[in-house]
Amino acid sequence: MKVAVIGAGWAGLAAAVEATAQSHRVTLYDMAPQCGGRARSVETNGLMLDNGQHIMIGAYTELLRLMCLVGADSQRLLLRTPLALLDGSGVGLRLRPGLPVFAFGRAVVEHPTWSWQTKVAMIRSAIVWGLRGFRCSASIDVATLTKRMPTLLREQLIDPLCIAALNTASGHASARVFLRVLRDALFAGPGSSDLLLPVARLSALFPDPALTWLRNQGVPIHLSNRVMVLGASRGKWRVDDLAFDRVVIAATSSEAARLVATIAPGWAQVARDLRYEPIVTVYLRSVGTTLPAPMLTLLSDADRPAQFVFDHGQLGGPEGLLAFVISGAQRWIDAGSEATLAATIGQAQNVLGHLLRAPLFPVQLLSEKRATFRCTPGLLRPPGRIAAELWAAGDYVDGPYPATLEGAVRSGIQAINADR
Repeated sequence: MKVAVIGAGWAGLAAAVEATAQSHRVTLYDMAPQCGGRARSVETNGLMLDNGQHIMIGAYTELLRLMCLVGADSQRLLLRTPLALLDGSGVGLRLRPGLPVFAFGRAVVEHPTWSWQTKVAMIRSAIVWGLRGFRCSASIDVATLTKRMPTLLREQLIDPLCIAALNTASGHASARVFLRVLRDALFAGPGSSDLLLPVARLSALFPDPALTWLRNQGVPIHLSNRVMVLGASRGKWRVDDLAFDRVVIAATSSEAARLVATIAPGWAQVARDLRYEPIVTVYLRSVGTTLPAPMLTLLSDADRPAQFVFDHGQLGGPEGLLAFVISGAQRWIDAGSEATLAATIGQAQNVLGHLLRAPLFPVQLLSEKRATFRCTPGLLRPPGRIAAELWAAGDYVDGPYPATLEGAVRSGIQAINADR
């Protein structure tokens, strides 16, 4: 096929790589001057920083496959460790290597601060979910699903997992999607629950190697080029002035809706109706400071914004560079950068003060106002197929996963392999 891919984020690059690997003739477009979409690296104050801190897990099999295909060495670029959800003192849930279902049960039993009643409640809930096939009504949220659990479990395990996976607070997040993530991460094959933390910048994981690989395959790549016209003509799809057998729109949902507004108005309206959650990343530095683990969980409330902190000194970055991640961050977007920065510094000093070897100073605050779609119960997401030989790809397209890199990559692969 002659294939046009509109958008060079992770979904678009996945579609372009998959199609090229199958010997289709691909042309790639993106309106931005660089590839990677929202999961990219930016230079600021002399440092290369990621536009958000993405957590990957061993269950991201398609992303890992494509990284290998384009020559990105995942063993070198990703720090792979068993899942650990630890607090500022380095205490928490630690999984050991092995089959996740048994590793999870053992981690619960060995948790150093949970009572036996708490441990039994967690294991009982996991067994019930497993017997139900990790399925539930599409109409309930995570808070409803877990309302009978002890408060401590919800605060220390359920809420951090929910906000990390869905970027939506448990009181508004789809329980069905949450259970699917748990099933694939914690109860699949060996290694599926492993944390994969980048020790290189996001652009080096997949976007840059994919772009280089595509260029080496002779794929025409048009960056800083916004597609203005998409239409059908004589059994082909026309992208501006060129004809293609198949078109994959891997742009944002709003840009995709613009391109197909007259072709598929119903699809465009569903895409326009999606609501989004922001993510704010606050980079602070304390020279000489090392955290107990590369990633720690933080209790978040009205005065404490961040749910996670990452130690970039352990992840290939400068010593003492800490990334505080605020998911579901609309309240802090509304409060403004100064208030968010002050609250994050206060939270860091309060929770991590005993670890700090030097005063904290701000490096950068990065806000992604449309980071992920709001993954709510019963949410209607636009399907991948828009029309015959016209497909959408992106983390917002209908599928079993929330807005994740793996979801984006799988949608791009589906857009090439569907109907073939």
